[in-house]
Amino acid sequence: MGLGSGSRRILHCDMDCYYAAVHMRDDPSLAGKPLIVGGDPNGRGVVASASYEARRFGIHSAMPASRAKRLCPSAVFIGPDFPRYRRESDKIFALYREVTPEVETVSLDEAYLDVTDHLGALGSATALAKEIRRRVRDERGLTVSVGVGPNCLVAKIASDACKPDGLRVVPPQRVQAFLDPLPVRHLHGVGPATERALAVMGVATVADLRKRAIGELLPRFHSHGRTLWEFARGIDERPVKPFHERKSLGTENTYREDISHIEAMDEQLEGMAHEVADLLSRNELAACTLTVKVRYADFTTVTRARTLAIPTARPGRIAAVAKALLRRTDAGRRKVRLLGVSASTLMPSTILQLELFDEI
Repeated sequence: MGLGSGSRRILHCDMDCYYAAVHMRDDPSLAGKPLIVGGDPNGRGVVASASYEARRFGIHSAMPASRAKRLCPSAVFIGPDFPRYRRESDKIFALYREVTPEVETVSLDEAYLDVTDHLGALGSATALAKEIRRRVRDERGLTVSVGVGPNCLVAKIASDACKPDGLRVVPPQRVQAFLDPLPVRHLHGVGPATERALAVMGVATVADLRKRAIGELLPRFHSHGRTLWEFARGIDERPVKPFHERKSLGTENTYREDISHIEAMDEQLEGMAHEVADLLSRNELAACTLTVKVRYADFTTVTRARTLAIPTARPGRIAAVAKALLRRTDAGRRKVRLLGVSASTLMPSTILQLELFDEI
């Protein structure tokens, strides 16, 4: 890759239809079929992932499962298995971290890698990208699309452009030629509302946006206007921020007077659930496992835990699970002097969109 000595070398690795691909790998009978991972098509579930055979029918993630069923009546529906996806993701990300310690987790199936100072014996970002793709295919039986560029913006757009199972390299001298023809919605942070606002200004492509002076963008988009101006020129100084996984977080209270009634304990758990949800939110995390800790008046301590099918950071969900776990103890029949709620098996909160699923 013809990068200048001062240029960063960023890889964006994005697994191909990840959840569906894991199921197809583990059950070869699903290969070649329109497979949909998601909620109940007869209920309010949504699509989490769809094989490329299903996507040909216009099916995509976040679509109501009922609509997906109408578009493709022959589709095979499978409920999500997040513990399985997480285990597989851990193995894939361990492979990434053998290449560089600078790995930013975006979701279970997506990551940025800064390999600027970690080219090793292979000597180039392109060679590293090829090696990652080979290892994911050979060792994990899955495919990953990789974009290579001088920053996160370009690497991400490059990986999107080469899916599925592709590699796209955009050296610095080719960035503008690569970006200019693209619709502005390809730029990070340009959602439907921003796209409509730009259309009113006569801006449809990145090239159109690049022709606009920053003075035209700031009054309309405020601070985001500067970002748009920079992105249209391929400028993106965002660093790759490694995700340092926390094992758990939580809260507990010891009471001056023992609690006798389970209704009072429920009230305490409600408050703790909101505290834990706030901790998760501030750390941009979601929890797969919730645990309730109970210490009785005689100092005997017990814990009860539940691993969720769908990770959460919602206080209502945490409270509901905590109350159910409490009823698996002797609380109410025995006085309680301490209660606690904790969250573990944590992951980045980008997975939260999948809470749209019906619980299964």
